[in-house]
Formats: sequence, structure tokens, C-alpha cells
Amino acid sequence: MEEACKSSLNFFSDQRLCYADVLSPLEVIARIQVAVLNFLRILTSPAPAISDLPLVARKSSNSRLSQGLWTQTSWIFLTNAFSARSLARPNAAKAFIRVWKVMAMCSQILGQEKKVTQRELFYKLLCDSPDYFSSQSQVNRTVQDVVALLRCSRYSLGIMASSRGLVAGRLLLQEPNQGVVDCAACGFSGHGISGDLSSIDNLIMKTDARYIIVVEKHAIFQRLVDDRVFNQIPSIIITAKGYPDIATRLLLHRMSRAFPDLPILALVDWNPAGLAILCTFKFGSIGMGLEAYRYACNVKWLGVRGDDLELIPEQALVPLKPKDLQIAKSLISSEILQENYREELTLMVESGQRAEIEALYFHGYDYLGKFIAKKIVQANYI
Repeated sequence: MEEACKSSLNFFSDQRLCYADVLSPLEVIARIQVAVLNFLRILTSPAPAISDLPLVARKSSNSRLSQGLWTQTSWIFLTNAFSARSLARPNAAKAFIRVWKVMAMCSQILGQEKKVTQRELFYKLLCDSPDYFSSQSQVNRTVQDVVALLRCSRYSLGIMASSRGLVAGRLLLQEPNQGVVDCAACGFSGHGISGDLSSIDNLIMKTDARYIIVVEKHAIFQRLVDDRVFNQIPSIIITAKGYPDIATRLLLHRMSRAFPDLPILALVDWNPAGLAILCTFKFGSIGMGLEAYRYACNVKWLGVRGDDLELIPEQALVPLKPKDLQIAKSLISSEILQENYREELTLMVESGQRAEIEALYFHGYDYLGKFIAKKIVQANYI
């Protein structure tokens, strides 16, 4: 424990670190204790002052895109600009106290060698501190604050991911001392991805696939699995059922490391939200910029894209919604968007229309497999 405290003292004196470490429970508890000692030191000094909590700023102006030197994978990272939670500002005082409440709870969880989901954490905090926590979003933001203060991963804090993800196809999974799961034999519902990130980190994986296909929607995933597209196109099929959760992103990242020769191809709706989902798999997110390097993958955009619109009847195109335009505005202002993605997004906005994957069913319910196969053969992905 003494060594962990020394390491944590060095950590708090080095403000150049802008990534989240994966730490042992003792190391996390040591960082929490040092944060408390620093706060108490300021309060008991000859000229006591109310301390600010220096958090790595989670905003677009503090984000950059890291270009991999040895791989094609890029990811969002945060620079050493800081924001603060302060007792001195009335609008930030509650957020300041929430950080300490969550750190105390995490210290307790780690001391008991437990893991909790953010949902479980919310209900515990709601019961213990109702004056400070009234919504799940407050807990989620505060957990991100604690990650930004201590610069350790949320899993290191004892917080598990809530996974919605599924995987199917030519993949064998085995946890240590457990049986082998054949993801090709799990039916059209696929194999549920565990929210235990440590379990995902320790998976033994084998495959004879040639591609990994990331699917935005659950219904499309079910269609591809039910048609056993993974036999026609030797592949692993994975979905997060919409916006990607951490566990699904980690499993995809692990597969990208375990099988570096397999192209990762994304099938998403042709709309700003579909592109945002693809970019989250590819680069990570600003909100989790400290941990993005653990989840980023070199994902290519298979479809649906602008040159696929000729396959879709005009009456199947849907007008963009105000929320689509809001997402588009955010993406266009981002430095992470590569030029050919920016061109696709501009085309969406200028046309004022969106196309969903399901529109391809105009050619028959078995058409999706043929669509994917043709694009792969032609290397038609960006």
C-alpha cells in the first residue's frame, strides 16, 4: 500500500498525463486517499482556501486525434487543458460534492472487492444522498469527473459496463477455466457480450473468419445471423444495438488486436446518427477521451453510403429530422472527421434525406447478404 501511495503522489504532481490508467484496487484507493489529503492540506494551511478539483476538460476544444504510427488505428485523446469543479461557484458546488460522494462510494466498493453497474450506483447514491443525486445522468457525468480527476478507467473504479451487445458467427470464445462458446451455434439471437470488462480482457478467442462486420441495428443483426451470412461470407458479426456501449467496443477492440488481418466493416444507416455510431467505434468519444485508446478500432464504412442510394427507391428515403441536423452540425465541426466521411455527411445535409438499411429489402429479404458480399469483393468501403 505504501508503494501505491508513493506512486499516487507522483501522479498528482504530473499534470501531463491525459489518459486513464488501468489500476489495481489498491492503486485506485491510494489515488483517492491522496486526493483527500491534498484537499485537507489546503483547508488546514495558514491561508486556507476552498480548493478546486482539476479535471481534464472533456470538450471538443480539448480533443485531438491521435494517428497511430505502427497501425492504421486512430483515436480521440484529450490534451492537458483543465476544467474545475469548485465549491466557490454556486452552480458548481453540488457537482464538486458529487465527485467526493462517488469517490467515497468507489473506495467502499473496491474495499469490499465488489463490482457495480452505473445503474446500481445511481440507486445507492439516490438513497444515501438524495439532495445531490436525482438522475442517472448526474451519476454518469460524475463518474466521468472522477475518471478525469483520478485518471483511471471506470472499470478500475469498480464500475462495470451495462452491455447490450451481441456477437455471432465464426468465433469461439472461452473464459479461463470455462467451456467454449461457439458463436455460430447461438441462434439468431447471438451470444450476449458480458459487461465484465475483466472477463472480456481475459477471453481466449479463435476464428477462421476473414471479416468482422459491425452492424448498427439489432434487427439487421438478427436477419444476417438467421440467414447465416457468416457462412457465405466467413465473418464475425457484432452489434451494440445502436450507440455502442463500452463492453461491445472493448470486445471489438480485442478482436482487432487478436486478429489484426481481419478488416472491420461497418453497416449503418445513411444518416448523421449512423455516421456518429461508426465514428464512436472508430475513434472513441470526447466524453470518454481519457479511455478512447482502449476501445478504438480501424473500422471501415461499408454502407449504407451515398453511392448505394441508386439501389433504394426514392419513396423509401426519409426527410432528415432536427436531431439529425444537430448531430450533423456537431460532426462537421469536429476535427476527427476524415474528408470522404465529411463529403458523405455534406451530401446527407444538402439532400435533406436519410436512408435506412431496411430500405434495401426492396430487393428481397435475402438481399443484404448479397449487398455485403458484392461490396467486399469490390473492396468498396472507406
